[in-house]
Amino acid sequence: MPADPSAMPAGQPALAAALPRFKIALPVAALAAMFGIIFWIRPAILSYFGIGLLLDLAMPAVFASMAQMCVIAINDIDLGIGPFISLTSCIAATLLVRAPAAGLLALAAAIGAYALMGGLIHVRRLPSIVVTLGASFIWLGCALLLLPSPGGGAPSLIAGFVNLSPPLVPLPILVLAGAALLGHLLLMRTARGAVLRGIGGNAKAVEQAGWSLARGRMLLYGIAGACGVIAGLLLDGINTSGDATVGAQYTLTSIAAVIVGGGEFVGGDVSPVGTVTGTLIMLLTGSVLSFVNISTSWQLSVEGGILIVVLGLRAVARSA
Repeated sequence: MPADPSAMPAGQPALAAALPRFKIALPVAALAAMFGIIFWIRPAILSYFGIGLLLDLAMPAVFASMAQMCVIAINDIDLGIGPFISLTSCIAATLLVRAPAAGLLALAAAIGAYALMGGLIHVRRLPSIVVTLGASFIWLGCALLLLPSPGGGAPSLIAGFVNLSPPLVPLPILVLAGAALLGHLLLMRTARGAVLRGIGGNAKAVEQAGWSLARGRMLLYGIAGACGVIAGLLLDGINTSGDATVGAQYTLTSIAAVIVGGGEFVGGDVSPVGTVTGTLIMLLTGSVLSFVNISTSWQLSVEGGILIVVLGLRAVARSA
């Protein structure tokens, strides 16, 4: 429970109230600076086609981060979301193309397996890191069985969607804005969303209020699985093929995106809008390095540096 504001030293209540806004303002400012650098160096990107091309891969990435956000909201960490996205991409590239009914059934089973994984973690009180890491090998093995080498195709419906050209605003911006808005409304503005976040903030109080912690965890893991499926479908549509390792990059970048976007590892403190912002920061790091003539081999190091700086600035803000 937060401390009584009246018992805080002078100025501390105002700082405590300003911290959530600071955690969102910081990544927004960083993202604006990144866009500023990109548009200054490459003015041609500031166009419908340029922005669409720049943010094309942000669509699957943001749903990977949303999946991770659902898990972090209950103080867990998912080390299997990357291979899971690879698996769903392989299902889309094979079963959905050849036998759509079987493909849809496989995707539904994958979401169900994710929900059951959350239930197992809760009932057996297992560390989420260990369970999701073990599950990652299962997802990878299934993906390799479906598609031993890159190939397959993309269902026409998915390929047609990712190639849409809406008027005025590029498709990636609409998808990112829609994901942020829907996530914010469902998780931050509804009673059920408050309960789900409360599992990470004060599980005992949620249980005493009559809510099932097991069902809540299973629901959030199921939503994470659904987001992973969407990410895999979008990735297959963009690449027009499947690959058993294509999603590996999303495991760690999704964790970084949630934290950079204002989330915390404990306390149920997450932000869908911040997660989308953090995803864009992680995604655009390589573009900024490329445009300023720095080898993209430094990308992982820079991403790690960004994460350390953000966490350090938060620590300073808390102690101020």
